[in-house]
Amino acid sequence: MDFSFNDEQQMLLDTTRRFIAERYGFEHRNRVRASAEGWSREVWAQLAELGLLAINIPEEEGGIGAGAVGTMLVGNAIGEGMLLEPFWSSAVVATHAIVRMGSSDQRTAWLPALAGGESIAVLAHDEASTRFDAMNVETRATPNGEGWELSGRKSMVYHAPAANLLLVSARVGDGLGVFVVAADAVGVGLAPCATVDEQRAADIVFDKVALSADSRLGGEARDSLQAVLDYALAALCAEAFGAMDRILAATISYSRSRVQFGAPIGSFQALQHRMAEMLMHLEQARSMSYLATSRCTDPDPAARRAALSAAKTLMGQAARTIGQQAVQLHGGMGMTDELDVSHYFKRLLAFELRCGTTEQHLESYRRQLRAA
Repeated sequence: MDFSFNDEQQMLLDTTRRFIAERYGFEHRNRVRASAEGWSREVWAQLAELGLLAINIPEEEGGIGAGAVGTMLVGNAIGEGMLLEPFWSSAVVATHAIVRMGSSDQRTAWLPALAGGESIAVLAHDEASTRFDAMNVETRATPNGEGWELSGRKSMVYHAPAANLLLVSARVGDGLGVFVVAADAVGVGLAPCATVDEQRAADIVFDKVALSADSRLGGEARDSLQAVLDYALAALCAEAFGAMDRILAATISYSRSRVQFGAPIGSFQALQHRMAEMLMHLEQARSMSYLATSRCTDPDPAARRAALSAAKTLMGQAARTIGQQAVQLHGGMGMTDELDVSHYFKRLLAFELRCGTTEQHLESYRRQLRAA
């Protein structure tokens, strides 16, 4: 198969990589990480200027319309740079949800601000009871006059502290809906925390939040929400591949410069075998990321879910192997904050746990095979 990219896609990748190399080096990232907010509004504005926040907005609505492949390429570069800004949460997941489920008026109201960086939105979906059943939602929206009343809890919503818009999944009778809620609305309470991969998240409580009639995105959201979650998973896989690629490169470079017993440790055959194994996992992860990207918009939900579970399973296994081997080959230095390897390791650790663990996706894939 031909996996080459066209000129526009290659330019999108090159532009993002150049931006990260010039303006988001490791020292700059450390300063952002140590800041009160844990992300940079200046960087967010620069991403907007480059048009990267509009990659999932159709061209006819003022965006780039780069689709799944463009999102994958930008995700690769963002994974390489370990950006702390809410790109995946807002520019990918929430924006795609509004494009897919929003009415014309809703898209007109929210998409320009998201593309310009003036607004940040996140999907608040996971709950303590959800586990791996994405549609197991206990948050409930009930009719209230001409509008709605929303009550419930959401767990570990990435970048919620940075958002001004929350896209909240809620049960509506026997169905499911997604509602746009202002983060500062009366009855919304956030409990912020830092994640293992040094990003910011929050548990959110919705206590009888009053919503207008037009706050609901579309009607029954079960199928559309699952499609958004699958698209989000493919984009997350792309970011993870970027981190795997960079941590392996750092390990190979270190093995060439670290001298032990009068020779670079990279010349030792046992360590060469371990790095060769890491490379095999990386190339398999590349293929699985391509698979996830190519199938994340498949109109057949069962086939789409099977492909994405297969990709997440194998990429999770690769992330664990590559991350652990990289730390071990660096020795004690691999766990220090001063070295970027430890930060890539934490990013890969979080990837394996997000959007369903490796074991959960493996079991999902088994069920898909039995049902076929």
